[in-house]
Amino acid sequence: MLPDADAAISRDGTSLILAYDHGLEHGPVDFAPNPETADPERVFDLATHDAVTALAVGKGVAEAYYPSYDDDVALLAKLNGTSDLWMGEPNSAVNWSVDYAAELGADAVGFTLYGGSNHEVEMAEEFREAQEDAREHGLGVVMWSYPRGQGLKNDTSPETIAYAARLGLELGADVAKVKYPGSTEAMARAVRMAGPTKVVMSGGSKADDRSFLESVAGATAGGAKGLAVGRNVFQRENPVEILDALEALLFEDASVDEALEHTSTVPADD
Repeated sequence: MLPDADAAISRDGTSLILAYDHGLEHGPVDFAPNPETADPERVFDLATHDAVTALAVGKGVAEAYYPSYDDDVALLAKLNGTSDLWMGEPNSAVNWSVDYAAELGADAVGFTLYGGSNHEVEMAEEFREAQEDAREHGLGVVMWSYPRGQGLKNDTSPETIAYAARLGLELGADVAKVKYPGSTEAMARAVRMAGPTKVVMSGGSKADDRSFLESVAGATAGGAKGLAVGRNVFQRENPVEILDALEALLFEDASVDEALEHTSTVPADD
């Protein structure tokens, strides 16, 4: 990694990446809880929120919408992705080049690596090419480090998440996006394994406000430098509320209860 390579997609060293690659990776089902968010413009509007440090999207969405938002949104170009229609061993197609992402105005690039998949070697070689091309353009690199495959029994165990974070360091990512391993202590171990590579928590499936914010607080207490979140924002009836809460939690040193005051959820002690 390179010092400050993530500066364009962070704020005071912390990132809140709004991920919106779900239309490809998961399909229309992810928009059902809040149908308006099937329209990418709705999510680009959310990405102008002060809490959001970057928006992660694929090529087609970036082409169609980013030119209208380039002054207000930092673009994290998600280079690879595969539909949920794919039923084989975990793999991810490279859908656009770093050169083209840079031409569109990307501030950083993102790349999924499925460590443990039968296709890991191929994906690591593709990541190497993308990482080196990104260096030529001065772009930061975010690895979606998701160990997955037929030989992997538990993709969220502390050992697996620590290994996922280490893969980010070993292969040259500036930021490694990993799943929450369930505790502050386990996240701290993953952060140690990542060395100078910054670790951000994957937002995961939608949870209730308190549970979600508590996991974010636990991750950051363990040294995570923010999160990359999609469904836990855009699937909510009022996504702005949770972004307000995340801003308080990540950038204003608020407690979980204080952050919850920005949402419709009443803290337990009120």
